[in-house]
Amino acid sequence: MAISRAQMLKELLPGLNALFGLEYEKYEDEHTLLYETESSERSFEEEVKLSGFEAAPVKDEGSAISYDAAQEAFTARYNHETIAMGFAITEEAMEDNLYDSLSARYTKALARAMSYTKQVKAVNPLNNGFTNSFQSGDGVNLFTASGDGVTGGDGHPLVSGGKNDNRPSTAADLNETSLENAIITIAGLTDERGLLIAAQPRRLVVPPALMFTANRLLETTQRVATADNDINAIRNMGAIPDGYSVNHYLTDTNAFFVITDIPNGLKMFERTPLETSMDGDFDTGNVRYKARERYSFGVSDPLGIYGSPGSS
Repeated sequence: MAISRAQMLKELLPGLNALFGLEYEKYEDEHTLLYETESSERSFEEEVKLSGFEAAPVKDEGSAISYDAAQEAFTARYNHETIAMGFAITEEAMEDNLYDSLSARYTKALARAMSYTKQVKAVNPLNNGFTNSFQSGDGVNLFTASGDGVTGGDGHPLVSGGKNDNRPSTAADLNETSLENAIITIAGLTDERGLLIAAQPRRLVVPPALMFTANRLLETTQRVATADNDINAIRNMGAIPDGYSVNHYLTDTNAFFVITDIPNGLKMFERTPLETSMDGDFDTGNVRYKARERYSFGVSDPLGIYGSPGSS
């Protein structure tokens, strides 16, 4: 349906002082602080996690060496979505509007809508990763811990038979203790055969409701909310080297996340960059504007992120 003069009666008459509602600022592309971006030339992408070898055993004198076998662990699949929207304006509406270039104003609104959609889709794994709504390639919830009591949880299974945790077994709000426990858990992550992988946290990601807490935890020189004159160990050790960032599209005001340095963690594939186009209809005189792009967000290695849903 085209935007006609019926939807903009006030803009056809003298005496209008201002048009407003489309001038709002927008948050920048916050997904770039979460995802590694790669281009794609296929309808979907798959990434396979490989299993290495277990710890080397002792070889007795005169005996043969032991041989181990590597294998594939699981596959993460990225299905690209097509995101598109447009609008049309009648020839008469453009001719009779007294105050503004309708196409310029609504083209900006279209760009804002497309950007908003991308940011919402980007945090879908984080917003839904504590439930069955978003699972990683190994078939369990993105955020899971042994004994967390959550359906689809109980840790990320390993080829060795062990498990990795990337959330606390008991949900915890963001504070000094819960952040230290997250750092300790990340340090104990292993590969598929149980070998330590020297994982390190990189960035704390929080919703707006926790930005002041995050700032105090990472920026103060002394411990937060204590009468002791102890140093802030997290800050002093540089345990979160990239600091914190606020993501305004997170829906849980108590949840917090820690991005690790594990490669091939959160990943965005860009199949088709944002394209805009316009054309006119000869018969009606309507002008149509369109924006379109194709991309996918997902997680290859779930150890690339740690999350806590908060206890509240």
